[in-house]
Amino acid sequence: MKLLHIDSSALGSHSVSRQLTADIVAELKRHAPGLAASYRDLAAEPLPHWTPVADAADPAAVLGSRMLEEFLAADVVVIGAPMYNFAIASQLKAWIDRILVAGKTFRYTANGPEGLAGGKRVIVASSRGGFYGKDTAAAAMDFQEPYLRAAFAFIGIDDVEFVRAEGLAVSEQHKAEALKSARASIGSLLAKAA
Repeated sequence: MKLLHIDSSALGSHSVSRQLTADIVAELKRHAPGLAASYRDLAAEPLPHWTPVADAADPAAVLGSRMLEEFLAADVVVIGAPMYNFAIASQLKAWIDRILVAGKTFRYTANGPEGLAGGKRVIVASSRGGFYGKDTAAAAMDFQEPYLRAAFAFIGIDDVEFVRAEGLAVSEQHKAEALKSARASIGSLLAKAA
């Protein structure tokens, strides 16, 4: 089984989403010792924004093909997705632009688009400074989780699982509690899949 671990936070060692993806990957490896994991840090090695490339030998095209191959080869994808200004980080969007590829991960049909990348498990570690859950006053400003669910559903992955830490900027105490709660949910998430 192959795992692809993606981090996108620009906060380095201060990043909650990075802490959570590391915890998720460690727990997955504990449950499946033979798990082959690959890692991509989109903040340390940002992808250029997508542009149409006419030459397949162009470095941007080669890089895009590599991102797509890594994604297609993975059985499990763990993504660190902090909320930046109500959405995902631009470096994560650049990666998603490389994996949503007509003819590879989806195709258009007479009945509408059809996802071709089903069968993968996607787990997202979401970190947010405020509160944006469905029962909050700011729920309408959440363009992070709905976007990720829609993008992966478009390519055939309907069940995207989230490990959330919210309200991280409220106080140090709340940050510690949110991180503790998110870490506790990792065990139940993996138990559910067992």
